[in-house]
Formats: sequence, C-alpha cells, structure tokens
Amino acid sequence: MPLTRVSLRRGKPAAYRKAILDGIYDAMLGVFDVPEGDRFMLITEHDDADFSYDPSYLGIKRGDDLVIIQVTANNTRTLDKKKALYRRIAENLTKTAGLRPEDVLINLVEVVPENWSFGNGIAQYAPDNS
Repeated sequence: MPLTRVSLRRGKPAAYRKAILDGIYDAMLGVFDVPEGDRFMLITEHDDADFSYDPSYLGIKRGDDLVIIQVTANNTRTLDKKKALYRRIAENLTKTAGLRPEDVLINLVEVVPENWSFGNGIAQYAPDNS
C-alpha cells in the first residue's frame, strides 16, 4: 500500500494536479506491483517562499515546475522495481502533465508491512492481523 505525497508550487489547475496523480498511480500499477484500487494520494501546494530547492544539484537543471513526490511503501520491492517506478513516473508525467523529467524528484520511503493500519485500528498486514 503506497501512500503518495506530492508537493508543488501553488497555482496549477485541478486538471494538471489530477494528471500528476493519475500518472503516478498508473506507474505504480504498471511496474510496482500495486493492486487496482490501492490508491492513497495527497497533493500539497506551496507558496514560493515555502518551496525551496537547488536548481542544479547533481547536474540536473530543475525549474519552477519541480514536483517532489514521496512514496511510502512496504519494503518488499527489488532495486529493479524501484528503478522501473522512477522511470515510469517521469515518463508518465512528461506525457500526462507536460513536465520535464528534470522536474520530477522522487523519494521512496520503505517501511515494514505492519506499520500500516488501513482503518478500524487494525494492523491488517501484521502477522497476527490485530
């Protein structure tokens, strides 16, 4: 169950924000073994003063359309799956939202499965399921 948080500068239209979420979700379905319906995603918009980044860290030329994506997921995927996810998200957001690949920053946070409760105060993925 990934939990996806997207941060971007304030002012983009709803269709653009939806295209970002849809592009990320499509990538997770396609290459990251996420089942249909496992969609928990948030977008947070920030004023210019609250959105700070280095425009050339690691030689990548970022612009003001930078989108920062943080995916929290179970620590069950291989390195190849992770790399495929990064590539597919960048490809999808180029197509669906018109973003440049340079403006797609992705951070994967891995947790153990029992760190989730989907509701009812139950750790659904815990060994004893309570």
